Amino acid sequence: MRTLTINFFILLCSVGIYGQGKFTISGVISDAESGEALIGANIYYSAQSVGTVTNNYGFFSLTLPKNDSLVIVISHLGFEPQVKSLRLYENIDLSTKLTPGKINLDELVIFGNTPNEHIDGVQMGVVNVPLRNISEIPSLLGEADVLKLIQLMPGVQFGNEGTTGFYVRGGNADQNLVQLDEAVVYNPNHLLGVVSTFNPRMLKSATLIKGGFPAQYGGRLSSILDLTMKEGNNQEYHVEGGIGIVSANLTLEGPIKKDVASFIVSGRRTYLDALITPFLPKGNESNYNFHDVNAKLNWKINSKDRLYLSFYQGKDKARLKSGDGINYTILFGNTTGTFRWNHIFGPKLFVNTSVIYNKYDQDVSAIQDNFFSQTITRLEDVNGKAEFQYFPSPSHSIRFGAHYIRHHFLSGGKSEAESGLNQNINRQGIPSKDLNEYAFYVNDEIKFSQKVTASLGVRFPGLISSEVSYNYVEPRASIKLTTGARSSIKASYTQMNQFLHQIPSSTASVPTDIWIPSTGRTKPQRSAQYALGYFRKFKPDLDFSIEGYYKDMDNLVLFPEGNQLVENFAVDTALVYGKGWSYGAELFLRKNKGPFTGWISYTLSWSWRQFDNLNFGEKFPFRYDRRHALNVVGTYKLNDRWKLSGAFIFNTGIAYTLPVGRFPSVLGPSLFEGNYFVYENRNNQRLGAYHRLDISAIRRKEGTLWGRPFISEWVFGIYNLYSRQNPYFVYLKVDPVTDKPEAIQVTLLPIIPSVSYNFKF
Repeated sequence: MRTLTINFFILLCSVGIYGQGKFTISGVISDAESGEALIGANIYYSAQSVGTVTNNYGFFSLTLPKNDSLVIVISHLGFEPQVKSLRLYENIDLSTKLTPGKINLDELVIFGNTPNEHIDGVQMGVVNVPLRNISEIPSLLGEADVLKLIQLMPGVQFGNEGTTGFYVRGGNADQNLVQLDEAVVYNPNHLLGVVSTFNPRMLKSATLIKGGFPAQYGGRLSSILDLTMKEGNNQEYHVEGGIGIVSANLTLEGPIKKDVASFIVSGRRTYLDALITPFLPKGNESNYNFHDVNAKLNWKINSKDRLYLSFYQGKDKARLKSGDGINYTILFGNTTGTFRWNHIFGPKLFVNTSVIYNKYDQDVSAIQDNFFSQTITRLEDVNGKAEFQYFPSPSHSIRFGAHYIRHHFLSGGKSEAESGLNQNINRQGIPSKDLNEYAFYVNDEIKFSQKVTASLGVRFPGLISSEVSYNYVEPRASIKLTTGARSSIKASYTQMNQFLHQIPSSTASVPTDIWIPSTGRTKPQRSAQYALGYFRKFKPDLDFSIEGYYKDMDNLVLFPEGNQLVENFAVDTALVYGKGWSYGAELFLRKNKGPFTGWISYTLSWSWRQFDNLNFGEKFPFRYDRRHALNVVGTYKLNDRWKLSGAFIFNTGIAYTLPVGRFPSVLGPSLFEGNYFVYENRNNQRLGAYHRLDISAIRRKEGTLWGRPFISEWVFGIYNLYSRQNPYFVYLKVDPVTDKPEAIQVTLLPIIPSVSYNFKF
């Protein structure tokens, strides 16, 4: 403690010395056309090769020696750069509006190399998802989707074909923290995973963090997907929308008071229920619909204070009833609300304070072959947090803060033979659980020299409930070594803890999972991740990286094979516990500018699990352990009206379990045709390799409507161009003549064309 105090005192003294004869340039960088703050804009002083980037609210701070004449370059991808000549004899507010347009790289060469976060940033394992490409990338049914885009990134595996589920660096789906304007979204899916909950017209930025987590992030082991909603245009009104095969959407934005306050609201709904119903055979009932609504208000009170209010609600309702005794009812939905206050205390100190509410409700029941099952999960959170950013000098960027979450849980499930009575769980009888999760953290990004930069932090998370409490210390460290003008080596170490668990179903009859909190029996999940990477820019528009990682995971949970819940509200009494580990290498090559853009991502990985009470205590591969994953994505601008895109995906097949034998059983359930199958090794087989090619063409037209600019586009797409019969799952069927079992492979999605229409004015 004495050493830590001395080091902190030395740091304060060095900051004070640095401040003598120096002044701070700060401000907010925004879009001149919409008034929205720009995230990740570069502010660069080439004479000293120092710079900074704007935070999630467009704020920056850069302290420099006083100067008679210095030149600052402000730039952002897709915007015209601005060059500012300044006399620095006092603190300066350099708030600037950038105009959308093309960056002329030749002009910027005059001022030296501008900063590149890919090379210069100390953080690794980060993907800034290119939302500008989201409508160009071919997608299933023509539905542009941020989660489908994420599945094409290195280190990310998709789940079942056509779904938006994703698995990062060998982790489970529940180990991804997905948040929209800081609010947790527990189930980011519509249409049983075919479409995500996120309307792309409402998204301003999306960042996926896979490793090297700074101290401000926590609560999950594998990744953080941080999504930010648009703020709304504070200059003029705009309407945009679209209609496709699955859904239609409409968005309206504009100023409440020009330059001061704005709003944006968007709605989306499927019409599958109306299309499918007339074609169903007699005796069958099917009804599936989803909707979501997004809204956001922002108000600039003055130059130092700004308020934001965000809202999201999405719901899915499905009913499937057939004449052969199958009856499914699926209900789930997310609701979030975020109130944020930004305050600039001075040119070096910025704070964001948030109050957040989110709720997830799920109720799934099924009747199949005289067997009934039901699962219920409800999570309701109230979250308060404050995060400070302090910029004492170009060599230091300090974040510190705290957050508190009040969790309210209802979780339960049951399964039994159908009695003909009302078997539904009585929600009033489910005991609720309340727990308190909190965290304190501090993180300092330090530039030791022109070659060495580090991000050093520590997070103190904890959980308190009526029956148990947990407290941890999570060290975080990332180091960057600059090896040239266009290259760097980065390394990181991160410890993480997770207090919530999503328990996968052990059968295929109910396509849902149950969320439970940590208890005395179910310990928090824990992980430690090590990563090393090399990053290079070969040309001004060509980025390359290769990263290797190793991750240990402990206190993982599963249902044992064949487990069936008899009305059970203490779900963790039916679980088994184990550990996991994963390792691999990720290669990423991306071209960012020019008529042709795109990327190649390749992942070589291994992911293992080991449970004392499963697979005889021996290790087995994780279900979504895929040795090889290759994605090739490209977009070519043919002319001012046409763009062509393509995406090729190749993956090693996922693991599954086949029995090693069988014997007849008089009491055997009808589902298994009177046979009892004998299982030994878990995930002992693999499905065949998965690959497909998707293509799309976009025709864009610009004109006028009622005297205003009008943009329309037609998007034509083909999913699975060569109609590859990719395996979805395998089941066993006993031949009634030979009495021999055979494995039947089920495929799901052949070649699927799509067309959609979008407009904006």
